[in-house]
Amino acid sequence: MIITIEKLSIQDAASLFQFEVRNRVFFEKSVPSRGDAYYQYEHFLRGLQALLDEQAQGISFFGLIKNSQGDILGRMNLVDIEKDDRIGHLGYRVGEDTAGKGVASQALKVFLEGHVPHLNVRMICAKTTTDNISSQKVLLKNGFEPHDMEPDSADDFLHYRLFVV
Repeated sequence: MIITIEKLSIQDAASLFQFEVRNRVFFEKSVPSRGDAYYQYEHFLRGLQALLDEQAQGISFFGLIKNSQGDILGRMNLVDIEKDDRIGHLGYRVGEDTAGKGVASQALKVFLEGHVPHLNVRMICAKTTTDNISSQKVLLKNGFEPHDMEPDSADDFLHYRLFVV
């Protein structure tokens, strides 16, 4: 399967909303809910515009993982890009119908090779829950190294980092 990462734009609003609605139950099995309001289109559009504003300021990059037909398979984001320290924080998710098929690993590779060099970061941080073995494998496969563990939270998180050359 050919995977691309496309920079989020307002033209993606309807298809991204459908993707989020379709995968809500699946996502909420492993991450906290975004709340009912997120799944109301007008509210979703306001949130999307806030993301696009962040992206325009250069403090975040929001990408859509797409297949060769242009279908959204997931999301790949680098947020809270600290301009002075040049550190960004990675987040990603793939839809239920593509989970476990290598899409996240391939998408992260495409993102690291095709987009990260233009984002002026020297280190990328990521975290995942201790029970999210799939996400841990995606990060390790793409060169991330375990860094730290957050022991005092309700769910323990494993922290990873990747130094960008």
